[in-house]
Amino acid sequence: MLDLICPQCREPLTATERNWRCANGHSYDQARQGYLNLLLVQHKNSRQPGDTPTMLACRQAFLDAGHYQPVSDEINRLIAELAPRTLLDMGCGEGYYTHRLTAALPGTAIGGLDISKDAVLKACRRSRDIQWLVASSARLPVADASLDAALCVFSPWSWDECLRSLRPGGHVLLVGPDADHLLSLRAKLYDSVHPTPELIKQLPEGLRIVNDQVLRYALDLKPADLASLIGMTPHGFRSRPERQQALLETGLPELEVAMRMVLLQRC
Repeated sequence: MLDLICPQCREPLTATERNWRCANGHSYDQARQGYLNLLLVQHKNSRQPGDTPTMLACRQAFLDAGHYQPVSDEINRLIAELAPRTLLDMGCGEGYYTHRLTAALPGTAIGGLDISKDAVLKACRRSRDIQWLVASSARLPVADASLDAALCVFSPWSWDECLRSLRPGGHVLLVGPDADHLLSLRAKLYDSVHPTPELIKQLPEGLRIVNDQVLRYALDLKPADLASLIGMTPHGFRSRPERQQALLETGLPELEVAMRMVLLQRC
């Protein structure tokens, strides 16, 4: 299991059956579904932070159909080479990538964290062998220098928290869109395509890049899968419904995934 800390006082948490408690008496009950909620009310950015239920349902349908399995397979390959004893998926969503990591990392203590309780509830249905947490990646509820590896797929992360929680020599794998990821989709949905933000704007002192690659492959999607892809992203509410419908009717045969993967090591 991961070394968890209290979100209020940062003291270590210890478990007795389904209750987690720190030395200062702060107490947290593990839900019957298996997750532990360590997200304090004052650290929420809304009443229901994270992705909407519609986005989560679309993402689960799309991922479970296998369209991003090559991404998951490459994540598994890169992390398995590190042979970590402990790993935290920061922003696990409904748990697709986290769950598939368990087969690649037998014996590794794996945790999955998301700010959305709805997402973590879905993740709990995938596996009871993973330590599922409702918490913020801006305030990781894990002890200093306690992680061998961390993963972040299409989610926010904190450089400070990565440096604090990783052991010396530990790694963090960042996965996000490259400049031309789903470019043909964006070109059809909008009058003009905005540039994709850089995955890493400025590398902080204490981390070095040990691998930087882009995974590319074509997607051939049926209308239902294309609808799920649009619905699981901000494109679902940012683009006009009539453009989405037109795209579902015509299809998009030239669609391509371009996923950047950057593996960093703590010095």
